[in-house]
Amino acid sequence: MSKTFRVFATCDIGPSIDLLRKRGYDVEVYPQPEAPPKSLIIQKVKSGIDGLITTLRDPIDAEVFEAGKGSLKVVAQIAVGFDNINRADANRYQIPFTNTAEVLTEATAEFAFFMLGALARRMWTAEHLTRENQWGYWHPYLPFLGNEVTGKTIAIIGTGRIGLAMIKKCAGFDMNILCYDPAYQNKEFVTAIQDTMDLRVARGISKEKNWIKYVPLNDALAQADFVSVHVPLIREGESSTPTYHLFNEQSLRKMKSSAFLVNTSRGPVVDENALAKALREKWIAGAALDVYEKEPLPANSPLRDPAIEDRCRLLPHFASAAEITRLSNDPNKGMAGRCVQGLIDVLEGNYEGDVTKMPYVVNKEAFV
Repeated sequence: MSKTFRVFATCDIGPSIDLLRKRGYDVEVYPQPEAPPKSLIIQKVKSGIDGLITTLRDPIDAEVFEAGKGSLKVVAQIAVGFDNINRADANRYQIPFTNTAEVLTEATAEFAFFMLGALARRMWTAEHLTRENQWGYWHPYLPFLGNEVTGKTIAIIGTGRIGLAMIKKCAGFDMNILCYDPAYQNKEFVTAIQDTMDLRVARGISKEKNWIKYVPLNDALAQADFVSVHVPLIREGESSTPTYHLFNEQSLRKMKSSAFLVNTSRGPVVDENALAKALREKWIAGAALDVYEKEPLPANSPLRDPAIEDRCRLLPHFASAAEITRLSNDPNKGMAGRCVQGLIDVLEGNYEGDVTKMPYVVNKEAFV
């Protein structure tokens, strides 16, 4: 490699940065845990960098692409989502951007299931009882009971990669599974899961026969004990099946009063004002969220209402925050490794320099 590529990373993504340096790259990393101001990103891009490593926190739009005109060659995002990147602007300036899909699938689904269990079994409330020395007796049902997960019915809203991974985990807990996807139904996968459920009964592993099927959204909401959300964020006008505020007053009222909602997809899929109201007025039993309409979660968020804190678990966009998933150098296992490989592919002209063949580039349509 004859040219020294200059790269600016808006956050430290771990040992994968050293891989770039060993390849001769000149890499500067923003040293603070908070996101850099947009003005600094523009300044760095304007200085002539070849590549930019970004996170969901960084607004990347025409202003940034204009600053990098003639020098910026790629934006490598360490995330599956890219809501922060203006795709139309990237296409207009002919700048490919990459993401890190697939490697965080199992970690995210695993976390969603753990959230579901912690919420249903009231683990937060139970630990507070113990830590605050309020545990003064043992009783079969006082001061409260949680809800079992095993054998219950869950609605999986969105059957993309993470939704399918969640289905696998739910099947292991002998749950009945209602599937809804506004864009695509993976009927082959659902049939395979049903075959597995049937085999578990036939071989004596499970006592009762479970089932899985696709249903309309309203049916899924009305019948489920748990609702787990795995759809991408699609705003009005972007598609015939938008998901912005898919969960609003109308849809939340369709859920059982004993049901729980878990969201690990994108914050704006849930109308937070409506959810807070649903929890206060007990339309539903509880909710657990790892993503929000605005991140970090504002101090005045209605979700912080002390009146609902026993039924509302709030996590800091943490679902993929597992060591291998976040930091592995291996692009088949780690977000950091995949981010760096996507950057290398573009800068070093892998795949014969054909952007449309590069597996981690998102906006291939701009280069057809």
